[in-house]
Amino acid sequence: MSQPAPARPSRWEVWTGRLGFDKRGDSAVSMHMVLPALVIGLGAGLAAVGFRWLITAATWVFTGTADYSATNGHPANQWVPGLGAVFVIFAPAVGGLIYGPLVHLFAREARGHGVPEVMYAVNKRGGRIRGSVAVVKALASAICIGSGGSVGREGPIAQIGSALGSAFARLLRLPESSTRTLVACGAAGGIAATFNAPIAGVFFALELLLLDFAASSFGAVVLSSITASVIGRAFLGDHAFLQLPKFTVASPWEYFLFAVLGLVAGFVGVGFTKVLYLIEDVCDWAWRAPEWLRPVAGGILLGLLLFALPQLYGVGYPVLENGVNGKYAIGLLLLLLVGKIVATSLTIGVGGSGGVFAPSLFVGAMLGAAFGDIVGAVIPSLAGQTGAFALVGMGAVFAGSARAPITAALIIFEITGEYSVIIPLLLAIIISTAMSRMLTQDTIYTLKLRRRGVDINSKEGDDVLRTITVSKVMVKPPPALGESMSARAGADLIISSGRLALPVHSDSGEFIGVIDTQVVSDTLATDDDADERTVGDLCERPRTVGPETTLETALDAVMSATGGDGVPVVNDNQELVGWLRQDSILKALTAARNGRS
Repeated sequence: MSQPAPARPSRWEVWTGRLGFDKRGDSAVSMHMVLPALVIGLGAGLAAVGFRWLITAATWVFTGTADYSATNGHPANQWVPGLGAVFVIFAPAVGGLIYGPLVHLFAREARGHGVPEVMYAVNKRGGRIRGSVAVVKALASAICIGSGGSVGREGPIAQIGSALGSAFARLLRLPESSTRTLVACGAAGGIAATFNAPIAGVFFALELLLLDFAASSFGAVVLSSITASVIGRAFLGDHAFLQLPKFTVASPWEYFLFAVLGLVAGFVGVGFTKVLYLIEDVCDWAWRAPEWLRPVAGGILLGLLLFALPQLYGVGYPVLENGVNGKYAIGLLLLLLVGKIVATSLTIGVGGSGGVFAPSLFVGAMLGAAFGDIVGAVIPSLAGQTGAFALVGMGAVFAGSARAPITAALIIFEITGEYSVIIPLLLAIIISTAMSRMLTQDTIYTLKLRRRGVDINSKEGDDVLRTITVSKVMVKPPPALGESMSARAGADLIISSGRLALPVHSDSGEFIGVIDTQVVSDTLATDDDADERTVGDLCERPRTVGPETTLETALDAVMSATGGDGVPVVNDNQELVGWLRQDSILKALTAARNGRS
């Protein structure tokens, strides 16, 4: 079978190679990725600044204020004062009339909360995202949020930055691996600049998008995140995203309460996910008119909800701050919690464009503040700790919905600058994540893809590996050594076999382990009693697979085998019946692919 030709280097890799940059060096970031990472960081930082300006401008146009959720008394819009507070009912519909056709005609990927689309592009399409998505997503999300859409801006800016990274990678004709890295660089840069959170931006990209922490991609993503953060701080200021008072944990007994809060937050995070897609299903079932008109009709329903609870208008960070600072009663906190889940779900369900990260923080803050108020009422000595519980609730609900514990902990720390609650925060996040994992297989991001039939964690060829058993591809096992054979005699046989390891069987014929060259050589060189050692003394029990095991299940054992020499295939009677090698699995995959082509 002829070997496939090696992938040709891109023009960018050739050019940087001529300058002496070794793209396969041991540095934390390949040299040919340094400049692209910096450029993407710069672009994502400027895009984040521009996107925030677009949201502010759109909010002024639709409400006459910089942030309608921060106003008091349900004021009228100065552009249409005759409508009074009723204008809120129509604002989302007018916004939908603008962004609905925009998304439908130019970039339907821009609909929704954005992150699942980036995850799909990174893991299933080699990082390919159309450049037009960045422009359409920025405009559509800004109009949606400005007109009252109860969504966040992290999903849009992640998708915008990712589209920039993908476009730049195509311009340089980079391979898929580098393209995926630049897409993650764009997402990290957007998050870093938007929230002044460079560390959280890095782990958002690695934990949610790339799904790994490889050193090569880590270095590039860090460079991009730092660059974008510098740009964001230059334009937006160098201060914590949320300005909050200092909080402390007054008593060790509070850790038990934080654990309980984490448990509740796990349920709430999963509940948020379920409600989001339930309302989206209801909207899909009920709507029969042209798709571009859907945000208009749904906007009226959203407007009625905003008329009842104007605090749900837009992103709602001022309301979140008020909740953390204990300015709301328990009843209002719980009402805002439920209202935000419904408002966000309705915004996404009717075809709106915006993220779910900020809403999950909002829901978590309301949950934590209400929990803290209840604790203070029951245990007067713990009164005044509402803020601490609210901060912990923010991270725990996000962890419960997105199941990204590292990102959850870092984002709360960076957007608040508050370190005093880091230990209870981590405790609650761990419990919330574990509870979420017990309750559901998917997260708020991956469920959208699974509903389309996409498993983000599966790799190409997984379907084939699930249908082929080991017995169909295993080869004849190498000759086994008897356990009573001397170590020196065993060493000679291993050397003459040309293999790295040989199986060992007991005197009764049962498979008992494998002896490899490294163990034998170390023993013969250092053990004074080497002449008295037997093969049975030196053999080790490796991972084995059964003949009816699927290749998908056996793959991990084969990949981790000593020296890549394969694993023993052992039946129920502990008899060695075959040997499974890496090249056997590769041949099975190749044959299946050729059969489909």
